[in-house]
Amino acid sequence: MASQEYSKELHIALLAVQRATLLTKSVFHSHAKGTLNKSDASPVTIGDFGAQALIIAALQHNFPQDEIVAEEEAKDLRENDQLRETVWDLVKGASLSDATAENELGGSISSPEAMLDIIDKGNSKGGNRGRIWAIDPIDGTKGFLRGGQYAVCLGLMVDGDVKVGVLGCPNLPVSDSERLSENIGADATDAEGKGVLFSAVLGQGAQSRPLSKDTVSSPSSIHMKPLANISEATFCESVEAGHSSQGDAAAIAQKLGITKPSVRMDSQAKYGSIARGAGDLYLRLPARKDYVEKIWDHAAGDLIVREAGGQVTDVEGKRLDFSLGRTLANNKGVIAAPKDVHGEVIEAVKSILNK
Repeated sequence: MASQEYSKELHIALLAVQRATLLTKSVFHSHAKGTLNKSDASPVTIGDFGAQALIIAALQHNFPQDEIVAEEEAKDLRENDQLRETVWDLVKGASLSDATAENELGGSISSPEAMLDIIDKGNSKGGNRGRIWAIDPIDGTKGFLRGGQYAVCLGLMVDGDVKVGVLGCPNLPVSDSERLSENIGADATDAEGKGVLFSAVLGQGAQSRPLSKDTVSSPSSIHMKPLANISEATFCESVEAGHSSQGDAAAIAQKLGITKPSVRMDSQAKYGSIARGAGDLYLRLPARKDYVEKIWDHAAGDLIVREAGGQVTDVEGKRLDFSLGRTLANNKGVIAAPKDVHGEVIEAVKSILNK
């Protein structure tokens, strides 16, 4: 694969995610959260809508023929005048401080009505044909609301295969060498040294770079940490018990001889954290039989971990299949680990879940 393949897609994705991530930070630090309840009872914030509008506008400007799968729809904004105006004020004011980067990104939004139409362009059904972007404007909304970990997520799939992935994680430390802990980044300050962009292009490795208010910063290559003894692993899992079976995860850890307590984090920040060696394993185990994962919750993180030298499968050892629409209909759960121990982890997972 040529080293410059998907270079424009990566550059625009980085700029778009960075601008959207800065918007979400501004929401947390200076706005009421504007929380709603969707039909699935998960909270939605003005940051979700604003971030999605910015990313889709940039994608539509630069890649007008591409389809988009995104989590939010504008129905709530159409029915709530005050919320719509709050989001519009945020979107109008959102820009990168570097004029050249802002011009490269493009995709200005002309009116509140245009913003609503742009948000609703994320209605693609997905599938295994053509170029499709997957967006989660704020993955880990509860983490966002509590001032913990969340991520702005963007992935490009071509014929059902993820080619480009970018994660904006504003509450993770910039340093790739800082190990995971339960309260890492929990204070949600706006200080220097916090906030990171993770990215990957298929066949070109994975990178991290500091979150910037200007053009994208210079990258550093990231890699999964070598794990000589799996009993020394640090594993992370979801904060919400409804997203992953924490009891099963504890039993699997015990079977593998892991004595460290799990690090519970919201969002795809878990993928980025293990990709750069801050942690070792990510276990997302089915909490109920009918739960189906959404592609926007995993597309970018899956690629970043694999390009960092890891392996990502479901609990049966099957690769995640992003070609079947808006969900991972053929997969249950997620196991991400260094390649040399992934098989051992899968065996432990199967032995516990089969009980």
